[in-house]
Amino acid sequence: MANDGLVVGLDIGTTSIRAVIGERTEKGTIEITGVGTSPSSGLRKGVVVNIEATLQSVAGAIDAAEMMSGREVHTCWTGIGGNHIDGVNSRGVVAVTGRSRDEKENREIGPEDIERVLEVARAMVFPMDRQILEVIPQAYIVDKQPGIRSPLNMIGVSLEAEVHIITCSANSAQNLIKCVNRAGFRVNDLVLQTLAAGRAVLTEEEKELGVALVDLGGGTTDVMVYCQGAPYSTLSIPLGGSEITQDISIVKNISFENAERAKIDARCCIADLLENDDDIIIEGLGGRPPLPIPKSQIAVIVRPRLAEIFRMVKDRMDTLPLSRPLGGGIVLTGGGAEFIGAVELATQVFRMPVRVGNPLPLGGLLERYHSPVFATAVGLVLEGNIREGEKTGEKGPDPKVREKGRSSIFGRIGEWFKKEIF
Repeated sequence: MANDGLVVGLDIGTTSIRAVIGERTEKGTIEITGVGTSPSSGLRKGVVVNIEATLQSVAGAIDAAEMMSGREVHTCWTGIGGNHIDGVNSRGVVAVTGRSRDEKENREIGPEDIERVLEVARAMVFPMDRQILEVIPQAYIVDKQPGIRSPLNMIGVSLEAEVHIITCSANSAQNLIKCVNRAGFRVNDLVLQTLAAGRAVLTEEEKELGVALVDLGGGTTDVMVYCQGAPYSTLSIPLGGSEITQDISIVKNISFENAERAKIDARCCIADLLENDDDIIIEGLGGRPPLPIPKSQIAVIVRPRLAEIFRMVKDRMDTLPLSRPLGGGIVLTGGGAEFIGAVELATQVFRMPVRVGNPLPLGGLLERYHSPVFATAVGLVLEGNIREGEKTGEKGPDPKVREKGRSSIFGRIGEWFKKEIF
């Protein structure tokens, strides 16, 4: 059953699951009418380790969003991320086959030429347990003329394409789909979480100048680097908010659950920026009296681990052969971006401009989703709306957007399993 104008984004994270319901208006825009959040306990580092726990969390988040919007959800666009995501740049070249009216003149580039060059560019050998998630054109080269965004209808003899290929673990992708399906919903497609978040929080000018989107999640820190308007590198750091919580638990000798609550209540990584150094009251165990912990002490524990995460991201980014510095700086999303002082700390580490990436206003429940923790879920709604529009447009490939290939992620996973079985 169709969603009848609904576009639903489902962000399945290591520590929480968020669902956002968007409705198409008469003008063709998206309005957010439902937001739901549920704790997540069935994932580790972005990978499903407990299907039953994950599907219950998925159902809880979507049910909460349904209650708010008053609409029933049947399908959703689901985000995928974690340490199993990898990205690589590739290039393909083909001879232009389309012809102009005069046979003696050079050839005109048509949609079929763009499809062929993208197929050649994606024809790389990957391990059998990997699946191509996205193939994103970066730029085209016509007769050795670089930097072309849309070669359609141009005259040329040879056509080259520079693309960014993102792969994921086939098993992780299928387990994610299985969780959502067993929760009673159908996955339209899987979308890279950082790609969706970038859709929600980045401006076209930032992408053109070069920008790094740093998603500070619970299990991992995922990074998408944009250069000259297109994704250039996909990175993942195996550290996130869970490590920060673990540090608090060890230093203060409290349970992981109490440490998580203390981290959320303090929500600070630089003690000097706290307006009020109130105490956080931790319940005592075994009849012991409650334990008061000042917020400043939590901030002192958070700061070194968050700084380590930023340094690891910077070290990975420093190895990238970028043609120019990132003029758009750093944009922080995810739960870690809500720490007071996160921007200041990141500025010290990266030595470039840093801002928090809140989703761009879409209308509807702005006060409920205008937070970096909802960047991915809102971005999934925007990405899903665009992809559904592409399906109904029937205008051939758009060289300025991602190339979906001949089949969806479901078809590619099915093909992989056929190879394994037969």
